[in-house]
Amino acid sequence: MFIIKNVLVGGKVANVHLIGNRVSKISYDKSEDTSNTPSFDGKGGVLMPAFIDMHVHLREPGYEYKEDIKSGLESAVAGGYSAVCPMPNTNPVTDNQYIVNYIMNKARECKLARVYPIGCISKGMKGLELAEMASMQKEGIVAVSDDGMPVASSGLMRLAMEYADGLGLLVISHSEDKELAKGYVNEGANATRAGIEGINRVAEESMIAREILLADALKTRVHIAHVSTANGVDLIRWAKAKGIRVTAETGPNYICGTDELILDYNPSAKVNPPLREESDRLAIIQGLVDGTIDCIATDHAPHSMSEKSKEFATAPFGISGLESAFSMCYTELVLTGRMTLDRLSELMTTNVAKILDIPCGEIVEDGLADFVIVDESAEYIIDSSNWYSKGKNTPFNGRHVTGKVMATIVDGRLVYKI
Repeated sequence: MFIIKNVLVGGKVANVHLIGNRVSKISYDKSEDTSNTPSFDGKGGVLMPAFIDMHVHLREPGYEYKEDIKSGLESAVAGGYSAVCPMPNTNPVTDNQYIVNYIMNKARECKLARVYPIGCISKGMKGLELAEMASMQKEGIVAVSDDGMPVASSGLMRLAMEYADGLGLLVISHSEDKELAKGYVNEGANATRAGIEGINRVAEESMIAREILLADALKTRVHIAHVSTANGVDLIRWAKAKGIRVTAETGPNYICGTDELILDYNPSAKVNPPLREESDRLAIIQGLVDGTIDCIATDHAPHSMSEKSKEFATAPFGISGLESAFSMCYTELVLTGRMTLDRLSELMTTNVAKILDIPCGEIVEDGLADFVIVDESAEYIIDSSNWYSKGKNTPFNGRHVTGKVMATIVDGRLVYKI
Protein backbone atom coordinates (compact mmCIF):
# COMPACT_ATOMS: atom_id res chain seq x y z
CA MET A 1 0.00 0.00 0.00
CA PHE A 2 1.23 3.49 -0.91
CA ILE A 3 -0.66 6.79 -0.95
CA ILE A 4 -0.12 9.83 -3.12
CA LYS A 5 -1.53 12.53 -0.85
CA ASN A 6 -2.95 16.00 -1.46
CA VAL A 7 -2.88 15.99 -5.26
CA LEU A 8 -5.34 17.59 -7.62
CA VAL A 9 -7.45 15.08 -9.51
CA GLY A 10 -10.14 16.64 -11.68
CA GLY A 11 -9.56 19.95 -9.94
CA LYS A 12 -10.19 18.51 -6.46
CA VAL A 13 -7.69 17.57 -3.75
CA ALA A 14 -7.50 13.79 -3.42
CA ASN A 15 -5.52 10.94 -1.92
CA VAL A 16 -4.72 8.27 -4.48
CA HIS A 17 -4.21 4.83 -2.93
CA LEU A 18 -1.97 2.32 -4.70
CA ILE A 19 -1.61 -1.42 -4.21
CA GLY A 20 1.24 -2.78 -6.26
CA ASN A 21 1.19 -1.07 -9.63
CA ARG A 22 -2.55 -0.30 -9.67
CA VAL A 23 -4.81 2.37 -8.24
CA SER A 24 -6.94 0.85 -5.49
CA LYS A 25 -8.91 3.93 -4.43
CA ILE A 26 -9.25 7.64 -5.08
CA SER A 27 -10.44 9.40 -1.92
CA TYR A 28 -11.65 12.98 -1.66
CA ASP A 29 -12.21 12.67 2.11
CA LYS A 30 -10.15 15.46 3.71
CA SER A 31 -10.43 13.82 7.13
CA GLU A 32 -8.97 10.52 5.96
CA ASP A 33 -6.24 9.19 8.27
CA THR A 34 -3.15 8.34 6.19
CA SER A 35 -0.59 8.53 8.99
CA ASN A 36 0.20 4.84 9.17
CA THR A 37 0.64 4.25 5.43
CA PRO A 38 3.79 5.00 3.36
CA SER A 39 3.01 8.08 1.32
CA PHE A 40 4.20 11.02 -0.76
CA ASP A 41 2.73 14.46 -0.15
CA GLY A 42 1.94 16.06 -3.51
CA LYS A 43 1.30 19.43 -1.82
CA GLY A 44 -1.45 20.48 -4.19
CA GLY A 45 0.35 19.49 -7.37
CA VAL A 46 -1.61 18.16 -10.35
CA LEU A 47 -1.61 14.38 -10.81
CA MET A 48 -1.31 13.34 -14.46
CA PRO A 49 -0.52 10.14 -16.36
CA ALA A 50 3.27 10.05 -16.64
CA PHE A 51 4.66 11.12 -20.00
CA ILE A 52 5.81 8.75 -22.75
CA ASP A 53 8.57 9.77 -25.17
CA MET A 54 8.58 7.84 -28.43
CA HIS A 55 11.83 9.36 -29.70
CA VAL A 56 14.97 9.44 -27.56
CA HIS A 57 18.63 8.50 -27.90
CA LEU A 58 20.06 6.58 -24.95
CA ARG A 59 23.34 6.01 -26.84
CA GLU A 60 24.09 2.63 -25.24
CA PRO A 61 25.64 0.40 -26.49
CA GLY A 62 28.63 2.14 -27.98
CA TYR A 63 28.41 5.80 -27.03
CA GLU A 64 28.21 5.66 -23.24
CA TYR A 65 30.34 8.79 -22.94
CA LYS A 66 27.38 10.74 -24.39
CA GLU A 67 24.68 8.93 -22.39
CA ASP A 68 24.06 5.46 -21.03
CA ILE A 69 20.81 3.70 -20.30
CA LYS A 70 21.00 4.47 -16.57
CA SER A 71 21.71 8.20 -16.95
CA GLY A 72 19.13 8.46 -19.73
CA LEU A 73 16.44 6.85 -17.58
CA GLU A 74 17.38 9.02 -14.59
CA SER A 75 16.90 11.99 -16.89
CA ALA A 76 13.60 10.59 -18.12
CA VAL A 77 12.00 10.17 -14.71
CA ALA A 78 13.27 13.61 -13.65
CA GLY A 79 11.36 14.93 -16.67
CA GLY A 80 8.16 13.09 -15.68
CA TYR A 81 8.47 10.21 -18.15
CA SER A 82 7.48 6.66 -17.27
CA ALA A 83 8.46 5.22 -20.66
CA VAL A 84 10.86 6.04 -23.48
CA CYS A 85 11.58 4.60 -26.92
CA PRO A 86 15.30 4.67 -27.80
CA MET A 87 16.29 5.00 -31.43
CA PRO A 88 18.54 2.33 -32.96
CA ASN A 89 21.58 4.42 -33.93
CA THR A 90 23.76 2.75 -31.32
CA ASN A 91 27.11 1.05 -31.95
CA PRO A 92 26.51 -1.63 -33.06
CA VAL A 93 23.16 -0.48 -34.38
CA THR A 94 20.02 -2.11 -33.02
CA ASP A 95 19.29 -4.35 -35.99
CA ASN A 96 19.06 -7.78 -34.30
CA GLN A 97 17.49 -9.48 -31.30
CA TYR A 98 20.74 -9.64 -29.35
CA ILE A 99 21.16 -5.86 -29.14
CA VAL A 100 17.48 -5.47 -28.26
CA ASN A 101 17.88 -8.06 -25.50
CA TYR A 102 20.93 -6.21 -24.17
CA ILE A 103 19.03 -2.90 -24.03
CA MET A 104 16.02 -4.47 -22.34
CA ASN A 105 18.13 -6.20 -19.69
CA LYS A 106 20.08 -3.04 -18.90
CA ALA A 107 16.84 -1.09 -18.61
CA ARG A 108 15.30 -3.66 -16.24
CA GLU A 109 18.35 -3.44 -13.98
CA CYS A 110 17.78 0.32 -13.58
CA LYS A 111 14.20 -0.06 -12.28
CA LEU A 112 13.32 3.44 -13.44
CA ALA A 113 11.34 4.17 -16.61
CA ARG A 114 10.11 1.49 -18.99
CA VAL A 115 12.01 1.09 -22.25
CA TYR A 116 10.37 0.18 -25.56
CA PRO A 117 13.19 -0.06 -28.11
CA ILE A 118 12.94 0.90 -31.76
CA GLY A 119 14.74 -1.43 -34.14
CA CYS A 120 16.39 -0.68 -37.46
CA ILE A 121 14.50 -0.85 -40.72
CA SER A 122 17.59 -2.06 -42.58
CA LYS A 123 20.59 -4.18 -41.63
CA GLY A 124 23.43 -2.02 -40.41
CA MET A 125 21.19 0.98 -41.05
CA LYS A 126 22.65 0.91 -44.57
CA GLY A 127 19.38 1.00 -46.51
CA LEU A 128 20.16 -2.12 -48.56
CA GLU A 129 18.15 -5.00 -47.04
CA LEU A 130 15.55 -5.35 -44.32
CA ALA A 131 16.63 -6.01 -40.76
CA GLU A 132 15.25 -8.95 -38.77
CA MET A 133 12.10 -7.21 -37.57
CA ALA A 134 10.23 -10.30 -36.39
CA SER A 135 13.04 -11.56 -34.15
CA MET A 136 13.56 -8.06 -32.72
CA GLN A 137 9.83 -7.80 -32.04
CA LYS A 138 10.00 -10.97 -29.91
CA GLU A 139 12.58 -9.21 -27.72
CA GLY A 140 10.49 -6.07 -27.30
CA ILE A 141 10.72 -3.53 -30.12
CA VAL A 142 7.54 -1.55 -30.81
CA ALA A 143 8.59 0.21 -34.03
CA VAL A 144 11.30 0.36 -36.68
CA SER A 145 13.26 3.30 -38.06
CA ASP A 146 16.60 4.02 -39.65
CA ASP A 147 16.49 7.34 -37.81
CA GLY A 148 19.23 9.74 -38.96
CA MET A 149 20.14 7.49 -41.90
CA PRO A 150 16.71 7.52 -43.58
CA VAL A 151 15.90 4.90 -46.19
CA ALA A 152 16.73 6.46 -49.56
CA SER A 153 15.34 3.59 -51.63
CA SER A 154 11.61 3.93 -52.18
CA GLY A 155 11.48 0.26 -53.06
CA LEU A 156 13.03 -0.79 -49.77
CA MET A 157 10.77 1.58 -47.86
CA ARG A 158 7.78 -0.04 -49.55
CA LEU A 159 8.95 -3.49 -48.45
CA ALA A 160 9.56 -2.19 -44.92
CA MET A 161 6.11 -0.68 -44.62
CA GLU A 162 4.42 -3.85 -45.89
CA TYR A 163 6.47 -6.21 -43.73
CA ALA A 164 6.18 -4.08 -40.59
CA ASP A 165 2.45 -3.70 -41.07
CA GLY A 166 2.08 -7.47 -41.21
CA LEU A 167 3.84 -7.70 -37.86
CA GLY A 168 1.87 -4.87 -36.33
CA LEU A 169 4.99 -2.72 -36.04
CA LEU A 170 5.04 1.01 -36.69
CA VAL A 171 7.42 2.46 -39.27
CA ILE A 172 8.89 5.78 -38.11
CA SER A 173 10.33 7.98 -40.82
CA HIS A 174 13.12 10.46 -40.21
CA SER A 175 11.99 12.30 -43.31
CA GLU A 176 15.10 13.66 -44.98
CA ASP A 177 16.51 13.46 -48.48
CA LYS A 178 20.24 13.35 -47.77
CA GLU A 179 21.03 14.53 -51.28
CA LEU A 180 19.22 17.78 -50.51
CA ALA A 181 20.41 18.14 -46.91
CA LYS A 182 24.02 19.19 -47.19
CA GLY A 183 24.07 22.10 -44.75
CA TYR A 184 23.91 22.68 -41.02
CA VAL A 185 21.00 25.04 -40.30
CA ASN A 186 17.73 26.14 -41.86
CA GLU A 187 18.28 27.70 -45.29
CA GLY A 188 17.03 31.26 -44.91
CA ALA A 189 17.87 34.79 -43.92
CA ASN A 190 19.51 33.83 -40.63
CA ALA A 191 21.75 31.27 -42.31
CA THR A 192 22.85 34.03 -44.69
CA ARG A 193 23.46 36.46 -41.81
CA ALA A 194 25.49 33.87 -39.93
CA GLY A 195 27.37 32.70 -43.01
CA ILE A 196 26.44 29.06 -42.32
CA GLU A 197 25.40 26.70 -45.09
CA GLY A 198 21.67 26.03 -44.96
CA ILE A 199 19.40 23.00 -45.44
CA ASN A 200 16.40 23.71 -47.64
CA ARG A 201 13.07 22.63 -46.16
CA VAL A 202 12.30 20.59 -49.27
CA ALA A 203 14.78 17.99 -47.98
CA GLU A 204 12.27 17.19 -45.25
CA GLU A 205 9.04 17.88 -47.11
CA SER A 206 9.81 15.74 -50.16
CA MET A 207 10.33 12.69 -47.94
CA ILE A 208 7.19 13.39 -45.93
CA ALA A 209 5.32 13.41 -49.24
CA ARG A 210 6.91 10.11 -50.30
CA GLU A 211 5.98 8.36 -47.06
CA ILE A 212 2.42 9.64 -47.22
CA LEU A 213 1.96 8.48 -50.81
CA LEU A 214 3.43 5.06 -50.03
CA ALA A 215 1.15 4.67 -47.01
CA ASP A 216 -1.82 5.61 -49.18
CA ALA A 217 -0.93 3.16 -51.94
CA LEU A 218 -0.17 0.30 -49.53
CA LYS A 219 -2.91 1.09 -46.98
CA THR A 220 -0.29 0.82 -44.23
CA ARG A 221 0.68 3.02 -41.30
CA VAL A 222 3.57 5.45 -41.19
CA HIS A 223 4.71 7.86 -38.49
CA ILE A 224 6.55 11.08 -39.37
CA ALA A 225 9.21 12.05 -36.83
CA HIS A 226 10.08 15.59 -35.67
CA VAL A 227 8.01 17.66 -38.12
CA SER A 228 9.61 21.10 -38.37
CA THR A 229 8.09 22.99 -41.34
CA ALA A 230 4.78 24.64 -42.14
CA ASN A 231 4.53 22.75 -45.45
CA GLY A 232 5.18 19.50 -43.61
CA VAL A 233 2.20 20.22 -41.37
CA ASP A 234 0.07 20.98 -44.43
CA LEU A 235 1.08 17.72 -46.10
CA ILE A 236 0.09 15.72 -43.04
CA ARG A 237 -3.17 17.64 -42.69
CA TRP A 238 -3.99 16.82 -46.31
CA ALA A 239 -3.15 13.15 -45.79
CA LYS A 240 -5.34 12.86 -42.71
CA ALA A 241 -8.23 14.51 -44.55
CA LYS A 242 -7.91 11.76 -47.16
CA GLY A 243 -7.94 9.04 -44.51
CA ILE A 244 -4.32 8.01 -45.01
CA ARG A 245 -2.92 6.18 -41.97
CA VAL A 246 -0.31 8.75 -41.00
CA THR A 247 0.61 10.01 -37.56
CA ALA A 248 3.19 12.63 -36.69
CA GLU A 249 5.24 14.11 -33.89
CA THR A 250 7.06 17.35 -33.27
CA GLY A 251 9.25 18.39 -30.37
CA PRO A 252 9.92 21.16 -27.86
CA ASN A 253 12.76 22.40 -30.08
CA TYR A 254 10.32 23.32 -32.85
CA ILE A 255 7.57 24.51 -30.50
CA CYS A 256 9.85 26.87 -28.59
CA GLY A 257 12.81 27.68 -30.83
CA THR A 258 13.65 29.28 -34.17
CA ASP A 259 16.78 29.76 -36.22
CA GLU A 260 17.34 33.05 -34.40
CA LEU A 261 19.23 30.82 -31.94
CA ILE A 262 22.02 30.15 -34.46
CA LEU A 263 23.06 33.79 -34.66
CA ASP A 264 25.38 33.49 -31.67
CA TYR A 265 27.05 30.44 -33.29
CA ASN A 266 26.21 28.20 -30.34
CA PRO A 267 26.61 24.60 -31.59
CA SER A 268 23.98 23.50 -29.06
CA ALA A 269 21.45 25.04 -31.46
CA LYS A 270 22.58 22.67 -34.22
CA VAL A 271 19.90 20.00 -34.63
CA ASN A 272 18.44 17.88 -37.40
CA PRO A 273 15.95 18.82 -38.73
CA PRO A 274 17.15 22.36 -38.09
CA LEU A 275 15.34 25.02 -36.12
CA ARG A 276 13.15 26.82 -38.63
CA GLU A 277 11.53 30.25 -38.89
CA GLU A 278 8.84 31.85 -36.75
CA SER A 279 6.16 31.09 -39.36
CA ASP A 280 7.08 27.40 -39.15
CA ARG A 281 6.99 27.46 -35.35
CA LEU A 282 3.49 28.95 -35.37
CA ALA A 283 2.34 26.39 -37.94
CA ILE A 284 3.69 23.59 -35.74
CA ILE A 285 1.74 24.94 -32.78
CA GLN A 286 -1.42 25.19 -34.87
CA GLY A 287 -0.90 21.60 -35.98
CA LEU A 288 -0.77 20.52 -32.35
CA VAL A 289 -3.85 22.53 -31.48
CA ASP A 290 -6.00 21.19 -34.34
CA GLY A 291 -4.82 17.58 -34.12
CA THR A 292 -2.77 17.42 -37.31
CA ILE A 293 0.28 16.58 -35.22
CA ASP A 294 -0.52 13.74 -32.83
CA CYS A 295 2.15 13.95 -30.18
CA ILE A 296 5.23 15.61 -28.72
CA ALA A 297 8.54 13.72 -28.59
CA THR A 298 11.81 15.20 -27.39
CA ASP A 299 14.32 13.61 -29.80
CA HIS A 300 16.59 13.77 -26.73
CA ALA A 301 20.04 13.70 -28.35
CA PRO A 302 22.81 13.96 -25.75
CA HIS A 303 26.40 14.70 -26.72
CA SER A 304 29.53 15.36 -24.72
CA MET A 305 30.41 19.00 -24.21
CA SER A 306 33.76 18.46 -25.94
CA GLU A 307 31.86 17.45 -29.10
CA LYS A 308 29.41 20.33 -28.86
CA SER A 309 32.23 22.82 -28.20
CA LYS A 310 33.65 22.32 -31.68
CA GLU A 311 33.22 24.72 -34.59
CA PHE A 312 29.56 24.88 -35.66
CA ALA A 313 30.10 22.96 -38.91
CA THR A 314 31.93 20.06 -37.26
CA ALA A 315 29.85 19.77 -34.07
CA PRO A 316 27.26 16.94 -34.10
CA PHE A 317 23.55 17.55 -34.57
CA GLY A 318 21.32 17.21 -31.53
CA ILE A 319 19.71 18.83 -28.50
CA SER A 320 19.13 17.21 -25.10
CA GLY A 321 15.70 17.79 -23.63
CA LEU A 322 14.06 15.14 -21.45
CA GLU A 323 14.30 17.24 -18.30
CA SER A 324 13.06 20.51 -19.80
CA ALA A 325 10.36 19.25 -22.17
CA PHE A 326 7.32 19.58 -19.93
CA SER A 327 8.27 23.03 -18.66
CA MET A 328 8.96 24.34 -22.16
CA CYS A 329 5.73 22.94 -23.58
CA TYR A 330 3.65 24.07 -20.62
CA THR A 331 5.05 27.60 -20.87
CA GLU A 332 4.56 27.89 -24.62
CA LEU A 333 1.28 26.02 -25.05
CA VAL A 334 -0.71 26.08 -21.79
CA LEU A 335 0.42 29.27 -20.08
CA THR A 336 -0.29 31.18 -23.31
CA GLY A 337 -3.85 29.82 -23.44
CA ARG A 338 -3.31 27.89 -26.67
CA MET A 339 -4.40 24.62 -25.06
CA THR A 340 -5.41 23.09 -21.75
CA LEU A 341 -3.20 20.97 -19.52
CA ASP A 342 -5.43 18.01 -20.41
CA ARG A 343 -4.69 18.54 -24.08
CA LEU A 344 -0.95 18.71 -23.38
CA SER A 345 -1.31 15.43 -21.48
CA GLU A 346 -2.87 13.84 -24.56
CA LEU A 347 0.05 15.03 -26.70
CA MET A 348 2.72 13.85 -24.26
CA THR A 349 1.11 10.64 -23.05
CA THR A 350 -2.19 9.16 -24.17
CA ASN A 351 -1.79 9.75 -27.90
CA VAL A 352 1.69 8.23 -27.78
CA ALA A 353 0.36 5.16 -25.99
CA LYS A 354 -2.34 4.76 -28.65
CA ILE A 355 0.10 5.09 -31.54
CA LEU A 356 2.47 2.49 -30.08
CA ASP A 357 -0.20 0.32 -28.40
CA ILE A 358 1.54 0.44 -25.03
CA PRO A 359 0.07 1.08 -21.56
CA CYS A 360 -0.05 4.46 -19.85
CA GLY A 361 -1.18 5.70 -16.47
CA GLU A 362 -4.88 6.02 -15.77
CA ILE A 363 -6.29 7.98 -12.85
CA VAL A 364 -9.11 5.52 -12.28
CA GLU A 365 -9.57 2.65 -9.88
CA ASP A 366 -7.55 -0.35 -11.07
CA GLY A 367 -5.70 1.94 -13.49
CA LEU A 368 -1.95 1.57 -14.04
CA ALA A 369 -0.02 3.66 -11.50
CA ASP A 370 2.33 5.50 -13.88
CA PHE A 371 1.98 9.12 -12.78
CA VAL A 372 3.68 12.49 -12.77
CA ILE A 373 2.91 15.26 -10.30
CA VAL A 374 3.45 18.77 -11.65
CA ASP A 375 3.45 22.20 -10.04
CA GLU A 376 1.76 24.53 -12.51
CA SER A 377 2.91 27.67 -10.72
CA ALA A 378 6.60 26.85 -10.23
CA GLU A 379 8.91 29.15 -12.16
CA TYR A 380 12.59 28.53 -12.80
CA ILE A 381 15.49 29.12 -15.19
CA ILE A 382 16.65 26.20 -17.32
CA ASP A 383 20.18 25.18 -16.30
CA SER A 384 21.34 21.94 -17.89
CA SER A 385 24.36 21.72 -15.59
CA ASN A 386 21.92 20.38 -12.98
CA TRP A 387 20.50 17.65 -15.24
CA TYR A 388 20.85 13.92 -14.61
CA SER A 389 21.56 13.44 -18.32
CA LYS A 390 25.19 13.38 -19.39
CA GLY A 391 24.09 15.55 -22.32
CA LYS A 392 24.08 19.19 -21.25
CA ASN A 393 23.71 20.40 -24.84
CA THR A 394 20.74 22.74 -25.14
CA PRO A 395 20.37 26.24 -26.58
CA PHE A 396 17.58 26.90 -24.07
CA ASN A 397 19.82 27.41 -21.04
CA GLY A 398 18.83 30.61 -19.28
CA ARG A 399 15.23 30.49 -20.51
CA HIS A 400 12.59 31.35 -17.91
CA VAL A 401 9.89 28.66 -17.78
CA THR A 402 6.84 27.79 -15.71
CA GLY A 403 5.60 24.34 -14.68
CA LYS A 404 7.82 21.85 -12.92
CA VAL A 405 7.85 18.11 -12.35
CA MET A 406 7.57 17.39 -8.60
CA ALA A 407 7.55 13.60 -8.65
CA THR A 408 7.31 10.59 -10.95
CA ILE A 409 5.70 7.26 -10.10
CA VAL A 410 6.39 4.25 -12.34
CA ASP A 411 4.65 0.92 -11.80
CA GLY A 412 3.45 2.14 -8.41
CA ARG A 413 6.97 3.07 -7.28
CA LEU A 414 8.17 6.58 -6.45
CA VAL A 415 11.21 6.83 -8.70
CA TYR A 416 11.81 10.58 -8.61
CA LYS A 417 10.97 13.50 -6.36
CA ILE A 418 12.36 17.01 -6.01
